[in-house]
Amino acid sequence: MVSLFILEPTPDALHVKCHGKWEHDTVSSTLNHNFKTPLKNIVFDLTSIDTIDTAGAMALLHVKNLLESQGKVFEFQGASKSTQGLLDLCIEHSSTHSKPHKEPKRFSDGLVNIGKMVEEYWLTFMAFISFVGGAVSALGRSAVNPKSIRFRATLYHMEHNGMYALPIIGITTLLVGVVIAYQGAVQLEKFGANIFIVEMVGIAATRELAPLIVAIVIAGRSASAFTAQIGVMKITEEVDAMRTMGFGSWEFLVLPRMLALIVSMPLLVLFGDGVAVLGGMIVAQAELGVSMSEFLARFQETVALKHTLIGLIKAPFFGAIIALIGCYRGFQINSSTESVGHYTTISVVNAIFWVIAFNALFSVLLTELGW
Repeated sequence: MVSLFILEPTPDALHVKCHGKWEHDTVSSTLNHNFKTPLKNIVFDLTSIDTIDTAGAMALLHVKNLLESQGKVFEFQGASKSTQGLLDLCIEHSSTHSKPHKEPKRFSDGLVNIGKMVEEYWLTFMAFISFVGGAVSALGRSAVNPKSIRFRATLYHMEHNGMYALPIIGITTLLVGVVIAYQGAVQLEKFGANIFIVEMVGIAATRELAPLIVAIVIAGRSASAFTAQIGVMKITEEVDAMRTMGFGSWEFLVLPRMLALIVSMPLLVLFGDGVAVLGGMIVAQAELGVSMSEFLARFQETVALKHTLIGLIKAPFFGAIIALIGCYRGFQINSSTESVGHYTTISVVNAIFWVIAFNALFSVLLTELGW
């Protein structure tokens, strides 16, 4: 193995003359070399180094740190400009480079972090309110001038975010109706009140659960899709190109998606109501002996139409909330692809939260009004 240095002891210091190629394939001999000397001062002369790469620079720094840990005074001499620059770069990014001292965390730091988080949430909420105002303003302009509404794009989003969601909505609401009826059947059978399964399934499904489940499913499908679509358009600069050509992002990106969900949601909820009631009918016949004809006859007599209408009235609001949150988070995506996943996740979480919150608000308000 070729030696890369020559030891030249002097009365004052040990001079180590480095030479040759200090590269990845040749520096392994320096890592385990033991510089035994009674002299305290050690000088590495780098004048004769032919070539050096990152591995060679790190080998020199390894020897330097090793000798300094033994109490030696170490010094580099004769380094060329390129060699010194490489050494400085390795020192800056070396794992052995001393890290800045961190102050211990205090209780007040936690309060400061909470304050910053609350401020960030508040600013985000106010920005979203401003976004909603812009969407409402654009909707008003489109109502005055219906020719500006992009009906083809709206129908496209109704198809992809409404009709294509029917299978998953059907399966989900069917299972919800089965669960309601099955759990209710266990309790009602104890009191011989089997027939009341109709009211339990009919009111719970049409008024609350079917609209809520449909909205949650659409939030998971459409809010994420809207965010990702608009975010990718921002990354590829399609949004900037549209604005440059004079096409408004409200009319071309936000309103078609919002109108599509506003129109589609009542239809999806009505479909979910029917499937959920069907699930209840199946369980009622199998577990309680209530035939489907008896179930439907009592459903018409005892389940008021207002319960179905309340669920349908809530549906357009859910659709608007989902579309606005999905589009708003899409416009927040920056030029990094990582932000696409980040804001897509946030949009789904926000949409589901606000759907549940508004559903609770509707329930309390309508109950207080006696509906």
